[in-house]
Amino acid sequence: MNNPLPNLNEPIQTKRLYIRGLQKGDGKNYYKVSLRNKEHLAEFESDNVVNEVKSEEGAESIVRELAEGWEAGKYFFMGMFDKKTDDFVGQIYVGPANWDLPEFQIGYFADVDQEGKGYITEAVRAVIEMLFDKCMAHRIRLDCSDRNVRSIKVAERCGLTREGYFRENKKHPDGSFSGDVHYAILKNEFDLLKSSRKS
Repeated sequence: MNNPLPNLNEPIQTKRLYIRGLQKGDGKNYYKVSLRNKEHLAEFESDNVVNEVKSEEGAESIVRELAEGWEAGKYFFMGMFDKKTDDFVGQIYVGPANWDLPEFQIGYFADVDQEGKGYITEAVRAVIEMLFDKCMAHRIRLDCSDRNVRSIKVAERCGLTREGYFRENKKHPDGSFSGDVHYAILKNEFDLLKSSRKS
């Protein structure tokens, strides 16, 4: 199936943010993002691509690969930026889970300096709306650790339904366990939610 997502140069606009695909020239900023967030992402996002960054040149290589992946319809990495300052405030990942439905998986993280400001909820709502309205998604899902209270709250504020819970399916270096919580929202549920917000 052809990639139905918007062009890299056409940002999604929200009240406070613009959200766009990571692309050529973003390496310098992405390197700074990686330095700031490695420790921040250690518990819940240790496998995030931003943790693969080792240098500014390496960061530029990674964002070019991400842009190529976007064009190929493999995965979609978007930066969230403050409209007033152009500061990076977070990242959203969209993965095509099933083009036939279509179904997408969504993930995100807030920059360590930008937590607690509502940016992630604002951006996730906008990306979900784009996926349903422009990409004809039937279903959008989200998985997170049961320890990640902030992520769980974002999912619930955005209207996703808790569908499953894998208990203690991960063991940590300190010997403790955690589980994974699974959320999703369907197109008809989103439409109802959207109409209720307008009324």
